[in-house]
Amino acid sequence: MPAPTDPDLEVVDTFPHPRRHKGTYRLTDFTFLRTLGTGSFGRVHLVRSIHNRRFYAIKVLNKEKIVAHKQIDHTNNEQQMLLAVQHPFIVNLWGTFQDPTNLYMVMDFVPGGELFTLLRRSNRFPEPVAKFYAAEVALALNHLHGMNIVYRDLKPENILLAIDGHIKIADFGFAKYCPNTTWTLCGTPDYLAPEVIQQRRYNKSVDWYALGILIFEMLTGLPPFHRQDDTPMNLYSRIQMGAAAIRWPAALGPLARDVILRFLEADPSKRFGNLHNGAGDVFGHGWFREVDWSKLRAREITAPYLPRIIGEGDASAFEAYAEDGVAMMYGLAADDPHGLHFPDFEYTAEGPSSITTMGMNMGGMGMGVGMSSAF
Repeated sequence: MPAPTDPDLEVVDTFPHPRRHKGTYRLTDFTFLRTLGTGSFGRVHLVRSIHNRRFYAIKVLNKEKIVAHKQIDHTNNEQQMLLAVQHPFIVNLWGTFQDPTNLYMVMDFVPGGELFTLLRRSNRFPEPVAKFYAAEVALALNHLHGMNIVYRDLKPENILLAIDGHIKIADFGFAKYCPNTTWTLCGTPDYLAPEVIQQRRYNKSVDWYALGILIFEMLTGLPPFHRQDDTPMNLYSRIQMGAAAIRWPAALGPLARDVILRFLEADPSKRFGNLHNGAGDVFGHGWFREVDWSKLRAREITAPYLPRIIGEGDASAFEAYAEDGVAMMYGLAADDPHGLHFPDFEYTAEGPSSITTMGMNMGGMGMGVGMSSAF
């Protein structure tokens, strides 16, 4: 695979959309309860506001790691995009702050867990179930593209299930304002469009390509170009071969196959969602014939799966992680050579002695973070 281009050298267009007002947040405003997920730059915690007693998710990112991996623009873009976007199928960002070591993003807690977990448990989805989730993703993508935002990281792990079973797309770390084209190599290997792998300029149609991959994975259990115990180079070779490299299950219906092929079109100028009618071609395709798009956007259609939530703050849909006392390290005094790279993250965090933590049966030690009058 070609070496990634440096995202910090990519030209960033001025983001023209107004952003919601942010509240002021601090570590003393929350009780940290447990870890919901971990990643290369930090982890996501379940927290509870000491003010309104509601539950939220806080994404904590280590600034030194972000800078070392040249993800400054991606991180700033994430908070910028999420503060501008409001949609029923996209997670809400309430605000951000920082301390000398970390960045903090206060977001909705989405208790149903990842679509990935449900898919692995089910092995594959019946066609009506896959169609439901694909249709909600299509509505969310169309909204983002209407704001000239390219998402660039669609996959089951980034689709969360709300308490009513409808989706919430999360993790905007690769999202970017893109009124024309861009070229940064980023995303998840199985979901990369051919033009991204080839490091050609690309546009928002890479998200529609990824939707085709997602539909195939939901219907069959694995992405179309995935092979067990394979090398990345072989994967990228098959992606560039296109439909000829796909093993089509006999049970896949003709309309499902057709819509997948239209999304996986190698030529972006011929790809569904990127033609003259835009997303209208997607919404009008025969595979989506029975979808009432207005009712779906209003969440008036019952979801095919309702998460088993036993009460507010139930995080049992998420994997359990060792806590290792990480929350007690938040807010410590330290040198901060990187803070100026993140001007929209306010400095409001107190030291560790003021953090509230709570032990949990399933996660080891708990933790805490803060919020203010916006809640």
